[in-house]
Amino acid sequence: MQGVPEQFFDERDSARFRHLAQLPGVELYHAHISRYAFEPHTHEAFGIGAIEAGAERFRYRGTQYVAPVHSVVTMNPDELHTGEAETADGWRYRMIYLEPDLLEEVTGIRHWWFSDVTRHDPRRSQQICQLIYGLWHTDDPLAQKGLLLDLIDTFTPLARHAPVLHEGAHRFERVRDYLHDNYMHSLTLDELAQVVSLSPYHFQRQFKAHFHVTPPSDADGDPPVARQRLPHPGAAGGRGGCRDGPDRSVAPDPGVYPAVWHHPRALPEAGREALMRNLIQYAPLLPFYTASRFSENGYKNG
Repeated sequence: MQGVPEQFFDERDSARFRHLAQLPGVELYHAHISRYAFEPHTHEAFGIGAIEAGAERFRYRGTQYVAPVHSVVTMNPDELHTGEAETADGWRYRMIYLEPDLLEEVTGIRHWWFSDVTRHDPRRSQQICQLIYGLWHTDDPLAQKGLLLDLIDTFTPLARHAPVLHEGAHRFERVRDYLHDNYMHSLTLDELAQVVSLSPYHFQRQFKAHFHVTPPSDADGDPPVARQRLPHPGAAGGRGGCRDGPDRSVAPDPGVYPAVWHHPRALPEAGREALMRNLIQYAPLLPFYTASRFSENGYKNG
């Protein structure tokens, strides 16, 4: 289980897992945590569960939450989160982790997503705990599948099924602004992922889905580290320099894209500020690696 240690050092902390041989893509989890504090981590699956006793404090997508007893917890895949006890006796909870492909296959519904990570719902939390308990204590394949369907029916009203990219479009505007504000600095994939409170893996996947390219990277193509420097306004020549010239429009022309934008020497001379302004304005349309091509392939003196 991602984020969970192999063993706890305090006897008051305990956790158990169970995989169901007849239901690949399902993992069950039952824990009582009093002293251990979970570092930021992610799960590749949806995490659905309930608090049986006590209360948990956790950080999710940049916000602090407290989930008391009878709370339902619904976490989306690849979202960074923490976890620690809010009460002296800690908290006891049950979770089921469902891989997205399995959830879509079982329900026939695509693009599952939970807008709210927790809610106080005594009746539903009790149902979820009972169904997870039932799954844990039966080896009958038919019973397991029936209990899984009942469990999914229990939390389905809490989900929405809009495409994930719709949410990504809103969130990734902050990434574009961050790239603009920090174009002079080397940026790592971890730093960019933190802007939208995603794991590096999920950030990279969503970045590519939204902008149709992977996050900016060095010229050597090292994908884990995004160290691209966008053009630096004010200095001409050398690495990243460009000849002085009039402030003219360099907006992309559909008739010449992508050739012109992949070969900067084909562009008319333009001031660095004009280039930056247009790159940012048309960021949703242009590959971010365009900027590195300006510095690597063209606009050097001579």
